[in-house]
Amino acid sequence: MPLQISGRRLLAALTAVTAALSLSVAAVTPADAAPAGPPARPAPPATPDPALQSHTLQAADGPLDNPLKGFARFYSPGANQNTGYPHSLTWGYFGLSEVMTNAASCGSYNWSILDNMLAETAAQGNQAAIRFYMVYPGGTGSHPANAIPSCFNGHVNYRSDTYWNVTEPDYDSPYLVDALKNFIAAFGARYDGDPRLGFVHLGLIGLWGEWHTWPYDTDTADGFPNYMPTDANAAQILNAYDSAFGTTKLELRYPDAAGGAANGRDIGYHDDSFCYREGSPLAGVTLPQSLGGASYSQLQRNLATGTENKWINDSMGGEVRPEIQSTAFDNWPGGSGAVDNMKACLELEHTTWKINEQSVNYSAGNANVGAAVRLMGYNLTVNKAYFQNTASGTTNLGVQISNTGVAPFYYPWKVTVGLKNSAGTVVQSWDTAWDLRTIQPLKIRTFPDWNVGADPTYRDFGYPQYFQTPVNLANVAQGNYQWVLRVKNPLEATSANAKKLRFANATQNADGWVGLGAVTVGTGGSVPVSYEAEAGNLAGGAVVSSCSACSGGSKVGYIGNNLGTLSIPNVNGGSGGAKAITIYYASAVARTATVNGQSVTFPATADWNTVGSVTVTRTLLAGTANSISFSNSTGWAPDIDRVVVG
Repeated sequence: MPLQISGRRLLAALTAVTAALSLSVAAVTPADAAPAGPPARPAPPATPDPALQSHTLQAADGPLDNPLKGFARFYSPGANQNTGYPHSLTWGYFGLSEVMTNAASCGSYNWSILDNMLAETAAQGNQAAIRFYMVYPGGTGSHPANAIPSCFNGHVNYRSDTYWNVTEPDYDSPYLVDALKNFIAAFGARYDGDPRLGFVHLGLIGLWGEWHTWPYDTDTADGFPNYMPTDANAAQILNAYDSAFGTTKLELRYPDAAGGAANGRDIGYHDDSFCYREGSPLAGVTLPQSLGGASYSQLQRNLATGTENKWINDSMGGEVRPEIQSTAFDNWPGGSGAVDNMKACLELEHTTWKINEQSVNYSAGNANVGAAVRLMGYNLTVNKAYFQNTASGTTNLGVQISNTGVAPFYYPWKVTVGLKNSAGTVVQSWDTAWDLRTIQPLKIRTFPDWNVGADPTYRDFGYPQYFQTPVNLANVAQGNYQWVLRVKNPLEATSANAKKLRFANATQNADGWVGLGAVTVGTGGSVPVSYEAEAGNLAGGAVVSSCSACSGGSKVGYIGNNLGTLSIPNVNGGSGGAKAITIYYASAVARTATVNGQSVTFPATADWNTVGSVTVTRTLLAGTANSISFSNSTGWAPDIDRVVVG
């Protein structure tokens, strides 16, 4: 719902507008369909490479102004876009007549007004979310109330809307439909995939481009004629957008618009009355009826059309209802009065972003707002990194990343790994094929309508996603480095101020790189060497047995119980000192072993033919006069596959 008239919508105008919107949505009856129910859980990810050493990273609060999530503020030419609560999105309305400026031709376009907004927004490090409209009661102050292109004159019938004192075009006019389809095609050809543009609302149809014309809508019993297009004509507009935009995320106001034509397409939704309660008694216009919502609420419409899980692939945007923006988070995680249960709204809608002009007055240290913003969209943490502590030549690097937000990251931004030297300089980097879009939220909140538990009930959904890439260190000088990782915002190609995508980790740096752990490259430390257990010295009943999952196809068992022992001789300690020793083992139950005089705990693996690993540190002599021994005087030790030193 629009917020601004001459910079900000006056409260009196807001009251009239919001009352009208309530009536307009109440008049819409969603299609009769069953809820989709709990979504199928994605396939589990690959498991970490057992040959790599595991390094646990410390989690921390995620940043408040991560790209493409959180709050959006209105665009004002020449203004500082980064005042108020931290954010990375800028919202803009544009009248269609401001681009289709040629009265003699509906096929020519002047994109300068949008180009200027995108250039200015990018220069300040932000991405834009936008909507085109043809009818805006009262105008915005800087954009016209009547934005019907003059090239429609004489070709399209106009209708008078005496309630809002505006003129609306005949949305079923073949001339209008063709002109809009051509505009959308040109719009997509010019801007689809533009890194300056984060989200596009379909717009164009109805008041404020919100796909309703109340009171001139499908409810004609009130004496007002219906100004909305037929579902078939509205679907043509939807299809044109879906064809024109294959990369940039699209959003539509209602899931039942155009007879639900968007529901099988790559189009999300935007709730412009987010988390508001109205009427007497108060009823929510976001939450479903099962949680005190109205029959016309946004999520009730999703349930009625079976689209409540569309967030898995398509973004959910909109606007915090303007009347409650200043108080929306005062009672977090719940609500009070006109503010509904905010946490439930975010979790069930899987909200990624919201227009929130009044966020300008929020304190950056407000814990309630911070919790809400970090919940919105993605919130990524690198849980663990996997690599050898010393490496040379071609080596492997893996990471495990979790998402504690309510939605995935929706764009295929490039993930890069690198090495930083002691001065903090990245000496070399490597692009990966890792896809952040596959990192789904770890847990999702269920609808009471799914009948899977009392509210709130949460279900496991995503996984800590594992990624791995080979890295060639041939051109890296010997020495000590730090593995680092970053996600490149494509906006960086045009703006040095582009906001970095950052992880919720203690080692996340302002430059975008998150530290993964220390590594020695080359002969500055011993090059990792693997030693097979079956090649060691066995005594006291320890035996070699076959193991299909083990290195070399064998392992050593029956170690311990005060008898069996294993000793691996001739271990190279390099220049001597503390060395990382990774022990690969199989054990269907948790066991312990004494390794070079110190007790080590080995967690259970899936079975006796599944290999796990534990890394310990032991002091070794220089050269090969070392051995690694395994025993247990009180019980059985695990079966040992091999050890890797260095």
